[in-house]
Amino acid sequence: MSDRSDFGAEENGARPSRRVVLALGAAAASTVVTVRPAIAQAAGSVLNCEIPVPAPQAGAGQFIAADGSLVPAGTPGAYPPLARPLKGEEVKAMLNGGRAPAGVDSEAAQAYANYIRRLQAGMSGFTCYASLQMPR
Repeated sequence: MSDRSDFGAEENGARPSRRVVLALGAAAASTVVTVRPAIAQAAGSVLNCEIPVPAPQAGAGQFIAADGSLVPAGTPGAYPPLARPLKGEEVKAMLNGGRAPAGVDSEAAQAYANYIRRLQAGMSGFTCYASLQMPR
């Protein structure tokens, strides 16, 4: 056994051994290979998350006004709740001025987008909305 430690080489002012450099490179490569699928899976799950419009606990029986606020059912100019939650992919398209989900006219889609923009922590769908706002 030699007196020189591969891992202590830098402390003595010497360059690290080839073995140490190769070991570090292998560790870094395996980390990249491991993290990339996780990022891809996370991005995919964000696009599949759901946002109910309105949230069942807060907006049961209420309509959505053009500004995104909840109003009593039958309020003129307000839109009925959606029959199903919106997928993250649909929400992302709506928030970026894209097309509305099937069966939703553009004015109603704008009201629903405004409702989603008003979501706050603790409300159903907030985590999905927040995830959609994260830069990639």
